[in-house]
Parts: sequence; C-alpha cells; structure tokens
Amino acid sequence: MKKTFFVFLLAALCFCKLEAQEHRPIVTNAEVIDGDTIPHLQLKEVEILSLVIPKKKSARKRLSKLVKNVKRVYPYAKLASIKLKKYEHLLLAAETKKERKEIMKQAEKEINDKYGDELKKLTFSQGKILIKLLDRETGNSSFELVQELRGKFRAFFYQTFARLWGYNLKIRYDPEGEDKQLETIVKMIERGQI
Repeated sequence: MKKTFFVFLLAALCFCKLEAQEHRPIVTNAEVIDGDTIPHLQLKEVEILSLVIPKKKSARKRLSKLVKNVKRVYPYAKLASIKLKKYEHLLLAAETKKERKEIMKQAEKEINDKYGDELKKLTFSQGKILIKLLDRETGNSSFELVQELRGKFRAFFYQTFARLWGYNLKIRYDPEGEDKQLETIVKMIERGQI
C-alpha cells in the first residue's frame, strides 16, 4: 500500500509543473576587495527623533504640558496654512482693492464663525505656541500675515494689543535654536509617534 502511494506521488510530481518563487536579481554597483564583492547601496536618510525625558518631576510635568499644548494648537496652524494658500489664490485673482477687502472680510468672518469660539478657549501658553507654529507653517510671522492681509494700521494695532497681554506677533520660529524641542514634538506628531 505504501509503495503504491509513493509511486503514485512520484508519478504525479513528474507530470506536475513545480514552480519556485520567482527570482529577480537586484542589480547594483559593487566593488571587489580581496576577493569579496561589496555592494554599494544608496540608503534613504533616516532622522531619529526623541524627546529627552527629564529626571525631575517638575520638568517632566512641563514637558508633558508642552506636548499637550502643541497637540492642541498644531491642527490650527496647519489649517491656517491651508486657508492662507486658498485665500492668496483668490486675492491674486481679485482685480480691485475693494474686491480684496471683501474677500478678506469674508475670510475673517468664515474663520471667526467656524473657529472663533475654539480659539478663544486657548490658554496663554497655547497662544504663544500657535503664534510660533503659524510662522513655521506659513513662513511669515503673525505680524507679517496681518500686515499683508489686513493692512499696516491693523497689524500695528494687533501688535500693540498683543504686547499688552504678553504676546509678540513679530516673533520668529527658530527650529535650530530656542524652538528645537517644539520642532521635535511637531515632527513626532506628524509621524504619529505621539
């Protein structure tokens, strides 16, 4: 019985076409050193991000609060960048100064209606972070954005009012300097790490 089974199996294997995995060779540059072939491969650059967790409990608490605040305001900065691109396109298409003003009033009303209540609930530190992230996302300080979109007088008025409350609309985002930790947190958020 066993012999018959093995003969049948052997016959079946002879008539069946067996296929192995398809082999596709990788062609790359290589160098022969002392009889060994060493391939030269171009690897993608990898950036490793990590937050330095402080040892002191109070410092860890501040870092945790910073991460929470950045996660809260970063979507608004991204949204502002998207809206700015949309309205810049509309403003370029506007033919008169009056049309530009109408477009800006419409944009301000739309944003205020949709996000005004949420933005009013931001804390002082979240507001400061938002100002810096707006610069990161748009490439312009908040002062420059207001000046460009609403005029010099309005920008001066907003800056003066902001200074009374401890903000500075002219502050720039410095990812290599004072805002390095903020940049790390933002990149980690973008990658889904935190």
